[in-house]
Amino acid sequence: MSNAADFRAKSDDELATQLGELKREQFNLRFQAATNQLEKASRVREVRRDIARIKTLQTERSAAQSAK
Repeated sequence: MSNAADFRAKSDDELATQLGELKREQFNLRFQAATNQLEKASRVREVRRDIARIKTLQTERSAAQSAK
């Protein structure tokens, strides 16, 4: 689980890349859960929240750009 400060230190491109990786991981975790192969169920929640953190930060940054 990442800290919001960790995400703030990253550039927009790095955030977009990490968002793609997290979405891919989320898909894999959903697939594992459906086939009863999921080892760490708490990881689903962590990934979902990290995705939300990145999307929130992207929204904040785009709002700040449009306000200029």
